[in-house]
Amino acid sequence: MSEFTPDHDNEDLEPVKSKSQIKREMEALQGIGKKLTELNETQLTEIPMGEELRHAIDLYRHRITKREARRRHLQFIGKLMRSEDIEGIQAALDKYDSSSKAFAQALHALEAWRTRLINEGNEAVTEFIEAYPQTDVQQLRQLVRNAKREQSQDQNKGGSKKLFQFLRQISEAH
Repeated sequence: MSEFTPDHDNEDLEPVKSKSQIKREMEALQGIGKKLTELNETQLTEIPMGEELRHAIDLYRHRITKREARRRHLQFIGKLMRSEDIEGIQAALDKYDSSSKAFAQALHALEAWRTRLINEGNEAVTEFIEAYPQTDVQQLRQLVRNAKREQSQDQNKGGSKKLFQFLRQISEAH
């Protein structure tokens, strides 16, 4: 009679995933894929993904119209995402998701720039231009002057808001 002797150690085995865990992971990938399909073209170009996934997203957005076909295609997008860098995609998506911390931090940084530009003047303008060299300096200085004037006269005509929108455009282009 032969005795049973295992050929391998139990420590080398990876934990086996349950069917439920695999399904949850696939649904999470489909959810990320759904968010990708909702981005506009310029946002989509900034997401690090393979060509096949990009093509599948374009197909979903432009060609597939039926509900069931869209559901199946989202499953396919989830399958393609298994081979993608999910952390990189999620980090890029967080820049556009208003509920994410990255989005909030970016807005707070822009608000801090706006406050510095209005309060500190030329020194802050110079630092901003060094940080974002593609900035239209003349337009930036004009917007800062308008915002300062409105603040000193206790008026609210939107100069501060226009400055913020300009800073946001510059940071997104950067």
